[in-house]
Amino acid sequence: MASTAKRWTALSDEELGRLLSLLKGADSVELKLTVPEGDYRSAAAALGMDPLQAQLRQVFFFDTPALTLNHAGVVVRARRIQGKGGDSVVKLRPVVPHQLPDSLRTSPNLVVEVDAMPGGSYVCSAALKAPGGIDDAREVAAGTRPIRKLFSKQQRAFYTEHAPQGVGLDDLSVLGPITLLKLKFSVAEYTRPLVAELWFYPDGSRILELSTKCPPSQAFQTAAEGRMLLTGRGVDLTGEQQTKTKTALQYFAKQLASAAS
Repeated sequence: MASTAKRWTALSDEELGRLLSLLKGADSVELKLTVPEGDYRSAAAALGMDPLQAQLRQVFFFDTPALTLNHAGVVVRARRIQGKGGDSVVKLRPVVPHQLPDSLRTSPNLVVEVDAMPGGSYVCSAALKAPGGIDDAREVAAGTRPIRKLFSKQQRAFYTEHAPQGVGLDDLSVLGPITLLKLKFSVAEYTRPLVAELWFYPDGSRILELSTKCPPSQAFQTAAEGRMLLTGRGVDLTGEQQTKTKTALQYFAKQLASAAS
């Protein structure tokens, strides 16, 4: 989230041009920072986060035991959200926004977003979303509902177009769920809302991610302001960056492999 502003200046002219092109075609930018595990309590205190305001969520991923979809840049997931219900997503990454068909690009269900992380890394994704019931994903995990029923007709078509040939939705395995807490909060001297997500993995490990979203035209300014906020409050910006989804997929794929052996 924060040191991204500093590292973007170190990109080559070619990479910077590519990033600007992606930003021009995106709907939004999400700036992310993984907090070192030993700093969770101090970061929460420094930013005034109240855990009692957090929302409980469960995330179910769907892939093959060999993570065939993940290797092809496709992410399929469903969520249960406390107090709201559920939803499902078929995500493709990386994408180039102007290469998406107009019929899809104009869909109100599609979000094209650039995720940017410390170190100057970034990726543009296209996520096709649909609402669902609070128990839909649980029923799939219990084997009483087929996976394809979690997804809309539009999502299924999007999946078929981009998934590896021969890998249907109902061929996938359930990876999860992961339980997490999501907290939306604000800090007095920062104009944008912040989000903290604490993911709890079954092996006892955790990932705490801070993030904020902004329009593409404000990405560099928002990143610079975020850096000033976090460094000013003593939050470490130099920790190893971890991807929540990748970590979850690798963990559960390993569990599937162990169960099959």
